[in-house]
Amino acid sequence: MDMDIAKAMVGSGAGDSERILDLLFSYMPKIAAERRMDSLLVLMADLGRSLVQADRCSLWLIDSDTNELWTKVAHGVKQLRIPIGAGFVGYSVKSGEALLVEDAYADERFDRRSDNLTHYRTTSVMTVPLRDGNGKVMGVYQAINKKGDSAVFSKQDLERLALTAVYSAKTIESAQLTEELQKSKDELEATQEELIHILGDISESRSRETGDHIQRVAEISYKLAVYYGLPKAEAERIRLAAPMHDLGKVGIPDAVLNKPGRFTDEEFATMKSHAVRGEEILQKSKRDLLRFAATLAGAHHERWDGTGYPRGLKGEEIPLAGRICAVADVLDALASPRCYKPAWPEDKVREEFQKQRGKQFQPELVDVLLEHWDEMFNYFRRIRAEVEALRQAAAV
Repeated sequence: MDMDIAKAMVGSGAGDSERILDLLFSYMPKIAAERRMDSLLVLMADLGRSLVQADRCSLWLIDSDTNELWTKVAHGVKQLRIPIGAGFVGYSVKSGEALLVEDAYADERFDRRSDNLTHYRTTSVMTVPLRDGNGKVMGVYQAINKKGDSAVFSKQDLERLALTAVYSAKTIESAQLTEELQKSKDELEATQEELIHILGDISESRSRETGDHIQRVAEISYKLAVYYGLPKAEAERIRLAAPMHDLGKVGIPDAVLNKPGRFTDEEFATMKSHAVRGEEILQKSKRDLLRFAATLAGAHHERWDGTGYPRGLKGEEIPLAGRICAVADVLDALASPRCYKPAWPEDKVREEFQKQRGKQFQPELVDVLLEHWDEMFNYFRRIRAEVEALRQAAAV
């Protein structure tokens, strides 16, 4: 809360300045740390209720889409919605004026629907408009029924509520902006994820390999990352980026990409170029996730012993995401049929990873794979069972 507002609020009181200060110091850190709108509104309502010693306090916000006022923080009740011009809060929205009412039922502006809905009896009321940074009314702070010795709110109470409303409006406006930015961020991340899978599918569609390859590599990479001990957020980042590992294959000629036999030296050099091609394509993006995918794409054919490509990186010089994806990619390549080979038997695949521990792959990642082998290889067991069932059905 702005210090000038806090000083004015305390200074306006006489004997209860200490109580006001205690409340402000209690609520200010909580309000500053809270970014969820519902929780923020509850804190604001509780602060207002305590400051003016009201039975109930709520913050009504304008819903422009429905032309209504709504609140989730009327104490003891669920969400309430009223027409934007209804009652005392509606009057404050329309007029931009604060109200101090001693007897609600004697005032023609009172809307009894909230009382009828909540089985509550309103007597004294205060309303103060909440204004955004441009001075436009965005809602109303309302306090109902004075508690304590006095049966009605005083001008001093209205002044305190008005000061609190200034701070509340600033905080709510900031939270709304944060909420909108988060929504935009979520939408952007969803769009990026969709784009990644679309591009991954495009790269796979040029190959005779199954289109499920990128999904399997992504999921296996995620599991390896989690079991390796990475935070869930980082593991999820790898899962989202992994489908891009072979994006560079879009630039490889079909004759090379789908060749069933062994490559010539020239053809192998062409095939190896896909790692750099994919990295270059993705590095052009300004999005963090796609640039992270660029690093993964450029590193997933490096080897732990330094004999991989395109840069011959060794050990921990290789980005961790690339090391993880390399294990997942090779597991899928060996365990699945390709245009140049049939699927390897399970025991041969496992033996190959044991053999390449500390050579092609980071030893600890191989250990994680072998420790969770049944879960990792279950994809391929299921696929093989389905293929065998189809073969037997066709034979019948």
